[in-house]
Amino acid sequence: MKHSLVREHIIKTASDLFYRKGYNLTGINEIIKEAGIAKATLYNHFASKEDICLAYLRYRNSTFTEDIRSFVNNAEKGKNQLYALFYFLQDFFDQKDFNGCWCLNTIVEIPQENQKIRLEIQKQKKEFIAFIKEIIEKNHNQGSDQKNDSLAKKIYLVYEGSISESKLHQSKWPINAGLSLCKNILN
Repeated sequence: MKHSLVREHIIKTASDLFYRKGYNLTGINEIIKEAGIAKATLYNHFASKEDICLAYLRYRNSTFTEDIRSFVNNAEKGKNQLYALFYFLQDFFDQKDFNGCWCLNTIVEIPQENQKIRLEIQKQKKEFIAFIKEIIEKNHNQGSDQKNDSLAKKIYLVYEGSISESKLHQSKWPINAGLSLCKNILN
């Protein structure tokens, strides 16, 4: 198998395990077994479990970003594109393997001093806030960069709370409440 295909297979296998079971409860040997590879093959592609985790976070984020951008861009222009963030979250919740936000799941499992993983998660979250701000600028501009940034951060916090609480309660009510709060913020 080609080098890049093997690497991708390892990332997808680890991604499934980390998302389903958690970072700390997934061992290197389990990834090796599930991927059907030799230990040397894994270490040819990744120097450590931390490196696999970074690849997992990037893989999940890339898929998420592509999916949510497409979903939002297909929504009716105006405030509906901001509401679409929560409609996307409702669809995400309905997936059979829903386990909340991969970033938030990971951040609670790593030690505070693990800066590599923390910085990657912060980077992804900043990119998501920038995406929300982009939607605001196109559909509900507040007239200044500072106001658009402030509104994006408010919607981001509501979104993050919605996903966290929907995982906790295994229910859509937090997402529905988040959508309602988003509508209140935008009025």
